[in-house]
Amino acid sequence: MTARGFSGSSSWLPRRRPSGRKALLATLMLLVAVASAFPLLWMVLSSLKTPAESMQVPPVWIPGTPSLDAYEKVSGVVNVGRSMWNSLVIASITTAGILLTSMMAGYAFAKYHFPAKSLLFSVLIATMFLPPIVTLIPLYRLVGSIGLNASLAGIIVPNLANAFGIFLMRQFIAGVPDDLIDAARMDGASELLILFKIVAPSVAPAIAALALFAFVYHWNSYLWPLTVLQGNADAYPIVISLSRLLSYNRGAVNTGLVMAGATLAVLPPLLLFVFLQRFFVDSIVGSAIKG
Repeated sequence: MTARGFSGSSSWLPRRRPSGRKALLATLMLLVAVASAFPLLWMVLSSLKTPAESMQVPPVWIPGTPSLDAYEKVSGVVNVGRSMWNSLVIASITTAGILLTSMMAGYAFAKYHFPAKSLLFSVLIATMFLPPIVTLIPLYRLVGSIGLNASLAGIIVPNLANAFGIFLMRQFIAGVPDDLIDAARMDGASELLILFKIVAPSVAPAIAALALFAFVYHWNSYLWPLTVLQGNADAYPIVISLSRLLSYNRGAVNTGLVMAGATLAVLPPLLLFVFLQRFFVDSIVGSAIKG
């Protein structure tokens, strides 16, 4: 059959119609997205309402006269600047430590061969199933024994290594070709140079995803900082400082104040997610392809 016959025969082939399943799936995804974003949107809008609008029934969805008075009042109740700085120090240093230790340990588990490697990795995975409350008292006593009570260092040091981070890095680094690493060793590259110049760029999406997970978790951490700081209000992170606003949440007239504080607390993690969103999605797609 000639090429013309093939091209002519394509005209009578039935055209595919848009699948109803795809339309239904898109609708469901849109509904889930709206439901997920609605609390955040409501929080921001409520922080801009006047006390009268906050008390109005039925509720006012969009403030008629947006006001920033609630944000000014928050500064009078808690030291927002100091608390935000404390949270930034805790989350940033802890995240950097987790990334460093996870990459180094993950590289060792993925590319090195040493006795009892499988046993050690199994024990590491087992620690992921321990509830945090189980290790709270031992860690607290450990921090006290080295004199780090009531300080930011006492919050940071016990969290510089993370079992999930090591597991995640190990899984992604295992996919880096051994030939690439062997070639770098033959060229005289050190193990640290190989890790940071060859392996790290190859698993950049996983690093970004781990950074996002770690930063958000430790930014929102409440129980451990509250236990370690022992009433040292100058070192309180923003999450603990905002707990003082709970006494203002007994009436609708103070709803804007509480929502303004919550908005300030959620901004840094939200901005980090927006910045790392592309890498986060790439890590999910990459893990799905490998799986």
